[in-house]
Amino acid sequence: MPNLAELEHAMPVAPLKILALDSCKELGDRVNEYLVDFRKNVNNSIKEDPAFREYSVDNYLINASCPRFGSGESKGILKESVRGDDVFLLVDVTNHSLTYTINGFENHKSPDDHYQDLKRMIAAIAGKAHRINVVMPFLYEGRQHKRSGRESLDCAYALKELSDMGVSNFITFDAHDPRVQNATPLKGFDNFTPPYQFIRSLLHYEKDLIIDKDHMIVISPDEGALDRAVYFSTVLGVDTGMFYKRRDYSKIVNGKNPIVAHEFLGDNIDGKDVIIIDDMIASGGSMIDTAKQLKEMNANRVFICCTFGLFTEGLKAFDAAYEKGYFDRVVCTNLNYLPQEVKDRVYFAEADMSKFLASIIDFMNHDISMENVLTPTEKIHEVVRKYNAREDIYI
Repeated sequence: MPNLAELEHAMPVAPLKILALDSCKELGDRVNEYLVDFRKNVNNSIKEDPAFREYSVDNYLINASCPRFGSGESKGILKESVRGDDVFLLVDVTNHSLTYTINGFENHKSPDDHYQDLKRMIAAIAGKAHRINVVMPFLYEGRQHKRSGRESLDCAYALKELSDMGVSNFITFDAHDPRVQNATPLKGFDNFTPPYQFIRSLLHYEKDLIIDKDHMIVISPDEGALDRAVYFSTVLGVDTGMFYKRRDYSKIVNGKNPIVAHEFLGDNIDGKDVIIIDDMIASGGSMIDTAKQLKEMNANRVFICCTFGLFTEGLKAFDAAYEKGYFDRVVCTNLNYLPQEVKDRVYFAEADMSKFLASIIDFMNHDISMENVLTPTEKIHEVVRKYNAREDIYI
């Protein structure tokens, strides 16, 4: 839980409003429910002040829409005033489930479509809001964060474009490379990670883990995820290992250099439970190959923890790998769209981030340091200690 005591003596910068685009409706609804509960129960004297009558209400969601014409063109519409409000726009650029009709053909919305819809809603606000904040859990074009040869810098340009449209703060999770914020150095850029939610979810579903250096190890599937793995292993009090991806840089397949081999760097994992941690599962081929090699190295159980479960090539490969015993569980957050077929898999577990995101929005609306939202390492240590002692606590 965040440091709620800070909220008891703070004032909001402006009335809070949440604009959840169609791509983020489900997450937006859950965040709204938590915000309503937070403000009804917080012991803040300004709730009784007539000047802050909108502080505690039954709904913070803005009634808005982004309809399409038959030609495929669109527009953003606000159905209520946001003048003077602190507006938080929620968008999931990975939501491929939404469709629209263009000249009689059905198209699925791409990340580009969601990004354009975000800009349309900002344009509809038309500078009337007190402040505009964008919550984009999966950063648009986040993997195209640096230039190698004659390439576009899509992510950096998107941040600059949104900044020029009046966005004051960007909130994202597990950015592929947070240094992309250098494109807008005078704007707020907060990049959060979900280690606490991963731990809660894993301990909730797995009742017989032994969390120490003799029985568990955390693995990074590549050098890019090493910092995540080091932090995760540190708070759990276990060792870290890493796989090095050897790529063929002479070829490009599906926009990336193909992986030739995974080479392991780390201590012996014989008989240990393994946690693989990364920012996303795209096609999943690399993750499955890593899990397979770990099993061949006589790992006991393999748990995959990823912030974003995209599953861009479906679940057949994961189903087959699970049947072969390559991994035991996949844990992903609900920060991006997850088809029901993913949620129905016996090996899948969801790490709910809606309460954490609601806390972030609440504290930012009060202009309070985000350090109050972050989960203290001591709290994670206490959860692990109680779990290892098999104390009767809710995980």
